[in-house]
Amino acid sequence: MQQRLRPVNSPMGPGLLKTFVLALALLAPISSHAESGNDPDAPIAIAVHGGAGTIKREDLDALGEARFREKLAEAARAGHDILKQGGSSLDAVQAAVLVLEDSPLFNAGKGSVFNADGVNELDAAIMDGATRNAGAVAGLKQIRNPILAARAVMEQSPHVLLIGEGAEIFARQQGIATVDPGYFYTERRWQQLEKARRKEKSQAAADRAPVDQLFSTVGAVALDRAGNLAAATSTGGRTNKRYGRVGDVPIVGAGTYASNDSCAVSATGHGEYFIRSVVAFDICALMQYRGHTLDQATEEVVMKKLVEFGGDGGVIAVDPKGNVAMRFNTRGMYRASIDVDGNVTVGIY
Repeated sequence: MQQRLRPVNSPMGPGLLKTFVLALALLAPISSHAESGNDPDAPIAIAVHGGAGTIKREDLDALGEARFREKLAEAARAGHDILKQGGSSLDAVQAAVLVLEDSPLFNAGKGSVFNADGVNELDAAIMDGATRNAGAVAGLKQIRNPILAARAVMEQSPHVLLIGEGAEIFARQQGIATVDPGYFYTERRWQQLEKARRKEKSQAAADRAPVDQLFSTVGAVALDRAGNLAAATSTGGRTNKRYGRVGDVPIVGAGTYASNDSCAVSATGHGEYFIRSVVAFDICALMQYRGHTLDQATEEVVMKKLVEFGGDGGVIAVDPKGNVAMRFNTRGMYRASIDVDGNVTVGIY
């Protein structure tokens, strides 16, 4: 029923009338965006990946495969729990990536590969689809969780990308945990480096095939109840990399991108190709400017454009409706998702 306001010359007086009108305005809903943030029925979704590449069933025994599947599901649930409680997509993707960074199974954080000098160098990025703010770091050697440093760059600095010693100094100033470089050592990754070195020596310089065909980056994408998207990606790079090489992960638009107008994407693959193809942004652009669905956009970029260009890898992506895509052109991709209906999917091959 409509409230009938008294005329200005009534006993209420103009001053009291203004106060009354202001009170009514304050009681009204602030905006549809705020309402959606409080809507327990609004869709939520999350997807995570642990890298793509030549993943053979014969290389993973039953116990090994189970460990990967369990950790992927754990990461997806860590983010999904935050979304269920009304938390932000940024917090959700960060939580998911933290699980994967702390696991020795994946090439990020604890499980990072070694470069040609036998050192671990870590990269990460995070992006907010609501504001398109982003933060990224590259070449870290003593920051336990690079994804936390990337988010600090986004929220506590005017910059997007910080590298090397400067990035580590900034992270320490923000109170982000540091570790002795030995923390990142795992025998499995060291043996991968030794194998790569032996293979490199046995091949002619002009005939060096890629040594490491497993692009085991980790990442997450999510949609929260407020309708906001976010993406986060973290990696130790490529085994035996040199010359200060940085891949696609911390390059906004290449390995990581999010926009509420289209989708959120986290990529894993041969970084040089993903940089030159601007893969993550290209998927979002196809949706925003050409009206592609999420499936159509990921199919065109990953299965056609990248393949024609010679790039191997895959992506996970989510759109504003909660549709999830996990697309790859390799033999496998470690992946998991929880869709808008709460269904959990975990895959490797």
